[in-house]
Amino acid sequence: MVPQYKNLSPADWRQKRDFFRTSYSPCRLCPRQCAADRESNRPGVCQALKDVKIAAHNLHGGEEPPLSGIRGSGTIFFSGCTLKCLFCQNYPLSQLFHGKFYSISQLAAILLSLQKRGAHNINLVSPTPYLQHLLGALEMASGQGLDIPLVYNTSGYERAEVIAQLGGIVDIYLPDFKYGPTEDCRQLGFQLSAVSDYFENAFAAISEMYRQTGPLSLDGQGVAVRGTIIRHLIIPGQTANSLAVLQAIAAGPFRDTHLSLMSQYFPAYRALDFPPFDRRLHPDEYHLVRDEALKLGLENGWFQDLD
Repeated sequence: MVPQYKNLSPADWRQKRDFFRTSYSPCRLCPRQCAADRESNRPGVCQALKDVKIAAHNLHGGEEPPLSGIRGSGTIFFSGCTLKCLFCQNYPLSQLFHGKFYSISQLAAILLSLQKRGAHNINLVSPTPYLQHLLGALEMASGQGLDIPLVYNTSGYERAEVIAQLGGIVDIYLPDFKYGPTEDCRQLGFQLSAVSDYFENAFAAISEMYRQTGPLSLDGQGVAVRGTIIRHLIIPGQTANSLAVLQAIAAGPFRDTHLSLMSQYFPAYRALDFPPFDRRLHPDEYHLVRDEALKLGLENGWFQDLD
């Protein structure tokens, strides 16, 4: 299956360039729409500036099996994040803004280098603040032979209007679905990630992702070529939130997507100062959430073992 971006016409590229250029400064790329004047190097909530900043790029063997395959997922970790999760396991990148600045041509070279090293796909981690830069780099790299699927690896806190503009570009969406729709879940999202409108934005964005890609499609080697995979991290002491998220998935238009239920929580960043987020999951918490997923018929995907 040919990556979708290979089918874009010159008019398509131009339209998408125009959209992301006008959405980048003042910045309206994420649901915060903070209007940061990034062209003048004034950062918004995510800390992103005028130029793209990258913390790391390499082949990654620890993603879901259809993404890592046998050769690895070509992962690019971007600096900064639209959320402020106090438990973030990648906090040096997302919250402390570690990394190096790159030009668009250098980013294009990274894309091509990962393909040359055998990556099954290009896996963009927290890319939303840099969509203008990414589009330029992708167009450049595609013209120089890039032809592997593009993975959009996101917190789920996205504007559906922005995701719609990624139609024809992204092959595989990998969103988190962190918080449910209840008032308690909304308060949890504010407490842990500094947003109170997570659910409605994530639900609308994931609906658009699934509309574009449909369920997960694999090639003859079992490697993903198109589709949407939803990740959910179980948080200690918050099984009610996890159950609400699973119920929303089961009732949503994307219920046939693959679910990656994650038990890998550990108290990173500032979580040690905020019980019960200062501990790992208890077995009964994990089993309660896993059993609910099975009860709801969410059997496509992966349940990460508690061990």
